[in-house]
Amino acid sequence: METIAPLREVIDEIKENGGDAVKFCYQCGKCDTICPWNRVRTFSMRKLIREATFGLTEIEREEIWRCTTCGKCPPKCPRDVKQIENMVALRRIATGYGIFPGAATPIRTVSAGLTAEGNPFGEERSKRADWAEGLSVKTFAEGMEILYFPGCYLSYDPRLKKVAAATAKILNKAGIDFGILGTKENCCGESIRKTGNEALFKRLARENIKTFIENGVKKILVSSPHCYHTFKNEYPEFKVNFEVVHISQFLFELINEGRLQLTKEYRKKVTYHDPCYLGRHNGIYDEPRGVLKKIPGLELNEMAESREDSLCCGGGGGRIWVETPRSERFSNLRLEQAIEVGAEELVTSCPYCITNFEDSKLILNYDDAIQVRDITEILQEVI
Repeated sequence: METIAPLREVIDEIKENGGDAVKFCYQCGKCDTICPWNRVRTFSMRKLIREATFGLTEIEREEIWRCTTCGKCPPKCPRDVKQIENMVALRRIATGYGIFPGAATPIRTVSAGLTAEGNPFGEERSKRADWAEGLSVKTFAEGMEILYFPGCYLSYDPRLKKVAAATAKILNKAGIDFGILGTKENCCGESIRKTGNEALFKRLARENIKTFIENGVKKILVSSPHCYHTFKNEYPEFKVNFEVVHISQFLFELINEGRLQLTKEYRKKVTYHDPCYLGRHNGIYDEPRGVLKKIPGLELNEMAESREDSLCCGGGGGRIWVETPRSERFSNLRLEQAIEVGAEELVTSCPYCITNFEDSKLILNYDDAIQVRDITEILQEVI
């Protein structure tokens, strides 16, 4: 097995994925300056881009798996180098060789779970809707107002099941005619695509699309920004277009239309974390803040790095499945930032962010210092 990807293979793969501009990289280093990795260790996207240009990037090295696809560097690049596309292209080559170095080896297990059961945890497909037991959640049928697509984490993870339950309670309270697909639902495929497994992504996407069409789905409500991004921006590659709404957008709409009444006070100091795939990738900043500002008694304090400058939690780009040393977790820094602004609760609207923040709470022994909550968990307490 070669340790260096062949020159032509690297360059051709990158070109196929919008990376022509990689040849004209100024090597100015702006990407390195703003990359969150350089807050916890030394990392150079600029160096990787240069090596990729000449086909010198070792596909066994850890560095090509570090990019969290947070989206901070592309807008700052003076030559429009497609950093995210380039890194995914390199991973696609590595995946083709079956190479998952070091901390990236769990991706093999994730891929197996997705292939066998349609979820990255390898949990039984038959249990995908167990979170909804006792919550008056119906199976989706054609003609319903909206399909609620909770996604893998909210379907299987004990912590995130609470978010799915909160969402269902809110939707019922607002009188929304919604349903779920349960066992017919697959992972959206976003994270595995970012690790380079294009074939598996396409399989998951085609199966989901087929299910959506056969069940008459028109409008999809999602809890995960990663599902939102994939359904809205990537599934159209398969010549389909569904109306996709993130839960933070939908809640804001329900409150403004008077379909959801906030009747109780929530006297807590909170700060809001912008998930990369909700904010930078899709421009959704105002709606979640709008929801929080509508809640009586709630005090919203912004962190220094917010909105377009939000600090990545570290879970994007498939990194949610990769083991990150405790000293190198961006989520540790984010919790500290939240505490610095006096927040009692760090609120967000992404399962990856919540997972990483909860882990950091344990690592930093911050159980008594701050709580991590999804926006729906707060809202269900005030309606």
